[in-house]
Parts: sequence; structure tokens; C-alpha cells
Amino acid sequence: MGSRLVAQSGQNIGERIQSADSRIDALKIRCLSLIARSRARWGRPALRTAAGLLIAALAVVAGVAHRVYFDRTGTPDLEAFIRFEPPVIGEVKDVNGRVLIELAREYRRVVVFDEVPLVLRHAILAAEDKTFFKHSGAEYRSFPRALQKAAAHSLRAWWKDAPGSWVRFPQGGSTITQQLVRGYFLHSLTKRENGPALLADGLRSRLIATVLGVSATNKLYRKLEELRLTFWLEEEMQRRFGSKARAKEEIFARYASFIYMGHGRYGFSAASEYYFDKPLANYTTEDAGRAALLAGIPKSPRDYAPSAGDARARRRRDHILAAMASNGFIPAALAGRYQAEPIVVAQRSAETEAPAAIDHVFDELSEHGQDRFSIDDLIEGRISVRTTVLGRAQAIVNQALETGLALYEKRHPQTRGLIQGSVVVLRNADASILAETGGRKLYNDRATRYSDLNRVTGSLRQPGSVWKPLVYLAAFRHGLELGSTVPDEPIAVSMGNDGSLKWIANYDKKFKGLMPLRQAFAESRNGVAVWITQTIGLESVIRTARDLGIRTPIRPFITSALGASEMRLLELAGVYRAMASGILAEPHIVSEVTDLSGRALYQTPQTTRDIRSTGITLDQLRQVQEGLRGVIRLTSGTGHSLDDRSFPIPVMGKTGTTSAFRDALFVGSTYGRSGITVAVRIGFDDNRTLGDNETGGRVALPIFREIMLRIYEANLVGPVPRFPLRIEQGIDEYLALQRLLESEPAILLTGFVTPTVLP
Repeated sequence: MGSRLVAQSGQNIGERIQSADSRIDALKIRCLSLIARSRARWGRPALRTAAGLLIAALAVVAGVAHRVYFDRTGTPDLEAFIRFEPPVIGEVKDVNGRVLIELAREYRRVVVFDEVPLVLRHAILAAEDKTFFKHSGAEYRSFPRALQKAAAHSLRAWWKDAPGSWVRFPQGGSTITQQLVRGYFLHSLTKRENGPALLADGLRSRLIATVLGVSATNKLYRKLEELRLTFWLEEEMQRRFGSKARAKEEIFARYASFIYMGHGRYGFSAASEYYFDKPLANYTTEDAGRAALLAGIPKSPRDYAPSAGDARARRRRDHILAAMASNGFIPAALAGRYQAEPIVVAQRSAETEAPAAIDHVFDELSEHGQDRFSIDDLIEGRISVRTTVLGRAQAIVNQALETGLALYEKRHPQTRGLIQGSVVVLRNADASILAETGGRKLYNDRATRYSDLNRVTGSLRQPGSVWKPLVYLAAFRHGLELGSTVPDEPIAVSMGNDGSLKWIANYDKKFKGLMPLRQAFAESRNGVAVWITQTIGLESVIRTARDLGIRTPIRPFITSALGASEMRLLELAGVYRAMASGILAEPHIVSEVTDLSGRALYQTPQTTRDIRSTGITLDQLRQVQEGLRGVIRLTSGTGHSLDDRSFPIPVMGKTGTTSAFRDALFVGSTYGRSGITVAVRIGFDDNRTLGDNETGGRVALPIFREIMLRIYEANLVGPVPRFPLRIEQGIDEYLALQRLLESEPAILLTGFVTPTVLP
């Protein structure tokens, strides 16, 4: 049975073959008949037409060949390419030379051939152009494959009746030189090739466009121009550098520096630092996996830029590793080992740890650059900027602000991510900025950038009671002393021309009557500050503020005695720094600007003045220092929580809370020229209230405390300076007196204080 079925099946197959042969023979006869009839009908005219078309086609081919291989008219300027000075990366560094941020329109690091490690060279050749060092610009063996792909696409488009896309030139197949030419010399042409207009507006282009379409015609024109310039470049580089080998090295180095690698990075060096946090100088054969990942990017950065778990980039890497092994560049076992590994990339942090500092750098570059340098010079990498910032101090300030804001948010969960803050740290000796934070790391779920508002320099807010030491210093200039008695009593101020009055209240809603000025200073009594200002005149307070560096206009109203006039946090920090050190200096963040050769273009001048040049005496300065120290040491002082064994750093400072609890501040210093000053301000950008009892002592002081403690624990600014014995003894004597009065209330205070006497 089975054998009969097999025989029958074989017979059927034979019959089918005979039938097919018969049909083929019939088709041949029909074709011969059609050809014969065509010859009879058209005869010699058709042959002449075909010959004419053939000659025309050959003429076009000859013209194209001449254009590509021999025509060197209109070639670009080669000198810029030889010098190869594209924009590179501008760097802003901290005081120790550590990079705070890299700035560029194109993040690029230029390398020479010898700076490209061997394992990366092999990976690039395996991925892009394995015969690069042998050919003269084009790899002819890749042409048939490219034509085959183009033909296959055209047939598919024709079958689907899509005439607008019949012809498409496939990606890949370009040599390293062609890719470099396309990106360096034909960048503008490549950008316009998909547009509606022909790149070459001639009869020949229009005729071709009627068949291929505008886009395909433009791509064909660009491809031919790419080949023409490729051959020209190879010839010129060989002529310039004396040998083909040397010319190839120069071309390879420019490719390695120029090619786009994704995420705004250009060249393999910048890409390696971005993706792997590893400079090319440290590459060995053991970095073959990284080298293969980098070499895979240029084909399509959007698709092959490495990221953890990306299957496309991994397949591309594994293919290149296999090619490297096949070419004998690395052992097959090594390739297999790296193919088995997952992709690991560096963790990318925010663009900088100090965005506010970078914004401040821009301001100072604009101020000091004049005709010598500009922000554009920094972004183009033509200059480098060294700042006064201490990188480790900046990290401490960032973390302290985040911790303080988190504590506030714990009390007010509805404000999470919305409350804002700013901090600046100054060196007392010269007003250099050691750290500057103009806002929290994440605001409304978006990372802070250097282009965002810098609340240290760009935000005008009321200082509140942080302003009052200027009132007291003005009072000392008028003859009052810490031991003078002053009235803490209800007091009214005029609110305008209509005769309306505003009664001043203290934070505790109480008045204590006559009291030592020292105590009023420490307890931040509003009534006393207004009384002093009315007595000595607001003009005296404003003049003292100007003498110490306040430049923002001060409102000429008596409420300015309580900090009602808006000003910048940096100005307040500068005032406290001057009071702590006795030195006048402008806060600054730029230390030095250099060009690419390291030549100094700008250095911050060491311009400081003794505070006595303003007419402030050393005794008046000591009294304001002792008053600010009393804010901490007196038990009723608003900063007394800092007088604690867990905080062994002697500081002076002042809390500040603005109207309706809209802002909370603390500004304070360690003593003298070797000390530092820290200013903290917390508040909402829309000026809403922080909430009842959210004072400077509760919100801002803990941030100040953490910053001071950690900076001195890390020994970043030297040993902790101590206050002069005279200041500490003056406070000790007052505290002893207070204890005596508490134990012997019958003793009259007037016997121990100086009466208020004004000249």
C-alpha cells in the first residue's frame, strides 16, 4: 500500500514538472514573438533612442565621477579643520581646583591620536570602519550592500504604491572620514536635505527629482558631495602631514573628538566621563566592554547611548565585541566575558552641587570681564574660572538646608516641596564666599538649576530683627552703651500723612519698662529699637547701614528700624561679617579667571578697609560684638539655644522673624578675621506665612547650628576663634549681676547701670 502511494506521488510530481516545462516553453515562444513584432514595428529608430539614452546616462555618470574624483572647486577652508579648535568645555572650579560644573554648548574634550587608548581604537574600527587605515576615504566593498538595501526598499515602496518614498539611502556603510566630513563640513546641508526645496537647483536636479522625489534627490546630492569632500580631505591631509599613515591618525583624532555621543556630549573622551565617570587615560584591555559601548553610540546616539538594562545598547556592544575578537583585536574569551556582563553606567547627579554659586559667577564675569572675557568665553571653553567656594563646605550647607526644611515640613506636611531657603557662608578676612545655596535641591519635584532664582542675591525680602544690630551700632555712635538704660514701653509710629498711628508690640506682647540696653539687644525688644531710632534719627541708622555695605535703598520710614525695608541676604551677611571682623570688603565668589594656556586674565583684588575708616571706633565695634555675643549667652537671648555643651563653638548672631511670620532668619559669625559668617533665610516664594511661632530661632537657627558645627568639625576653615577676654568678661559680669538681682531683689538696678545720656 505504502509503495503504491509513493509511486503515485512520484508520478504526480513528474506530471507537474512536465506541465511547468510546457508553460515555460510557451512563455518563451510568446516573448520571442513580441520581440519580433517590436523589431518589425520600431526598427532602427528605437535602437537609436536606446543608444541615445545610454550615451546620456554614461555622460551623467562621467560628470558625477569627474565631480567626485577630480573637481576641487568650492572646497571648504581646511585651515580651521587642521587647527581643529571647536568649542570645548568651560570649567568652574572651587578654591582647591575641584570642578563644580562643566559648561558648554557642546560638551567636548579634544584628544590627539595617542590619547585614544588602543582598546577604544580597536572598538571604533570594529564598529565603524575596519579598513580605515588602508582605504583612501571610501570602502567600495560596501557599495553593493548599500545598493542592495536601497533597491529592496524601492521595490517595497513601489509595491505599496508610495511614490514619495520610492528611493531611500540606507544608514551605515560610511567610512570614518565620510562621517567626519558629514558632521564637520556638511552639517548645514544635512539639516536641510529633508526640506521641501532642492539643495542644488539646476536642470539636472529637477529632472532627477521628477523620478526620485525631492528628498531622495537631496540625499543623493549630499551623498555625492560627501564622497567628493572625503576624497579631497584624505588627499589634502596626506599632503599636509607627509604620509598616509600620519594623515589617517589626524583624521581619526578629529573624528574621536567631534562625533556626537548623545546627552550633549561630543567625542569619546567627554562621553566616557559622562557615561562611566572614567577618563580615557585610564583605559586598558580590561575596559573592552566600555570601549565597545562607546564605539556603538555614533551609529545612532538616540538608540545606543548606554543605560542600565538597555537591550539595544547591549546587543550593539556584544556585536562589536564579537567583531573585535574576529578581527584579532581581543581574545574571544575576553569578548565572551564582557558579553555576559550587564551594562553599568555612572550615576548622574544634578548639574552642579552649587547652582546659586554658578549664577553668582556669571554675574561677576559680566561685571569684571569688560573687553577681556565674557560668559560666552566660559561656555565655549576659552576660559576657566576658579572660585572661592569650598567644595566640602558647599556640600555641608546643601545638606543642612535640606535637613532644616525637612524638620519644618514635618510640622507642616502640606508644604512638602514648597518651602524654600537660602544660605551663604563668608570668610571674615576678605568676604570671599565659601558656600552659597539659593534654593533647595528639589522644588516642586524639579531639580534646581543655575539658571533658577538665586535667593541669596536675587531675592529682596524683609530682614526683620536681623536688622536691629545696625540700630544699636548707630546708637553706640551717638554715645549710648551696653549699660545704658532704655525704655521698653508702648510706643506709636506715624503711618502716613493722614495722621494714623501704629502701636509697636513686642513678640511676647509684653513691656518690661526701663531695662539695660544689653538686655533689650539680646531679647530683640521692638519698642526699644523704635525708641532708639526716633531718638537718634533714622538717617543715622541708614548712614551706618551704608557704611557697612548695604546698597539696597532703605525706605525712609520708622518701621525700617524693625527691618521693614527689603534687602538681599548677601548684604546682611556682609554687614555681620564686617561687624565680626572690623574689616570692610565686598563679598565675591570669583577668585581668578585664566585662559586656555593658564595665563591669568583676572584676579580678585585684595581691597579691604578698616572699619574705622567710616568713623566707627574700636570701642563702638566691640560693643556691638558684645551685644551680638549676648544674644547667645544671655539666658533671655533669642539665640541662647546655641550656648550649649553640644555646640562648643563660640558665636555671635541674631535671629529675625518678619511680619506675620513670613520669613525666618539667623545671621551669625565666629569672631574676628579668622572666623566665618553664616546667613540663613527660610520662607515661601509667594510670601505666605510660615505659621504661628515659626520664628528665626525655631526655623533658621538649627540650620546655622549644623553648618557651623560641621564646618569646624571638618577643620575646613582652621581652628575655632575665641572671643576677646574683655567681651566674655563683660557678659560674665552682667550675668553675675543678674543672678545677684534674682537672689536679692531689693538691690536697685540703677546702682549697676549707666544712665541713658545722649549728646
